[in-house]
Amino acid sequence: MPARLDHTIVHSRDRFAGARFLAELIGEPDPKPFGPFASLPLAGGVTLDYLDVRAGITPQHLAFLVSEDEFDEIFGRITERELPYWADPMHDKPQQINHHFGGRGVYIDDPDGHSIEFITHTYVTD
Repeated sequence: MPARLDHTIVHSRDRFAGARFLAELIGEPDPKPFGPFASLPLAGGVTLDYLDVRAGITPQHLAFLVSEDEFDEIFGRITERELPYWADPMHDKPQQINHHFGGRGVYIDDPDGHSIEFITHTYVTD
């Protein structure tokens, strides 16, 4: 059986605020407490476990493959909230989306500085 990602820990200054930020963007229910974590279950059985940390946070990159309709909903929430967004991970193309591989993609930063990417077509090629 090939390995499958089950969960990962995302460091945060406020675990529930960080998890709720993403949950609201993707239209998921509020995160639930699980021990020291704010757990956000995602499709495919993967869970993001947000954890409060006292030390500095090393930004992570989290990319989410979404449908065209989901992208429209998420991008609508981004623009409604007037969040800064970019077409690229280096933040060189502000207030733009990309069209890699015939899809659409956008990057935002969460409250802890993690780079969150939403794409409608995977970047993996055969």
